[in-house]
Amino acid sequence: MALMQCSFFSESLGMCTSANVIVPQPTLGQIGLEGKGSPAGCPVLYLLHGLSDDHSIWLRRTSIERYATAFGIAVVMPHGYRSFYTDQVKTNIKYWQYISDELPKLINGFFKFSRKREDTFVAGLSMGGYGAMKLAFNKPEMFAAAGCFSSVVRPWQFVDAAPNMKAELQCLFGDDLAANVGTLNDPLAMSEKQVKAGIPLTEVYQACGTEDFLYSENQILREHLTAIGYPFTYHEEPGCHEWGFWDRQVLAYLNWLKEKNLLK
Repeated sequence: MALMQCSFFSESLGMCTSANVIVPQPTLGQIGLEGKGSPAGCPVLYLLHGLSDDHSIWLRRTSIERYATAFGIAVVMPHGYRSFYTDQVKTNIKYWQYISDELPKLINGFFKFSRKREDTFVAGLSMGGYGAMKLAFNKPEMFAAAGCFSSVVRPWQFVDAAPNMKAELQCLFGDDLAANVGTLNDPLAMSEKQVKAGIPLTEVYQACGTEDFLYSENQILREHLTAIGYPFTYHEEPGCHEWGFWDRQVLAYLNWLKEKNLLK
């Protein structure tokens, strides 16, 4: 594999930003790894980070580069800051527009990855799990599958557990946080909307540790998806909000894609 560290200007953000990109590289003499695939037309995974992290964190805390090598898949890891991948109400910084529209177009311009829906995937942890759900439930025409690990489900609920975040969340979602219910920021509402629309849905892999502080939120999501008949796979195991769990789950997600014949 090749690792590209990219810096570029974003019109949506109005500033320069960064992304790390793992690119498949067929190799014969590489010791310890079998290089598979080709960057021309290969599948691509958009991998999103959590609230306190950045675009480097998946590389630093997991074996994602080794996993991507085994599966012959490109991985795009953008910097999402503390945005919840949402257009900020009180600024003109449009993180949702960036992650859902501008970034894929930029990546398609920079690299020769597949542009087909069936070859395009997303995943993330915590805040990134929320971002992955937003993309799955609002852009089903773009993504074949989404992996949501230890996900924040309804960010505005954070004010109950972390009142110190209220001002930050209001900057993102507006002073009336409850007004986000039923909007594109609400995974419960948008998933139900897609089911009722009768269109091809983004399949979901959901995972959460049973000791995770977001476990109850993930049970709400699990019960909701079951009730509306949304196609998803659920996994839980003992564990909390930590990197050992997420390292296992990103590999499990790639294996799940392969088992379901979503990743060729």
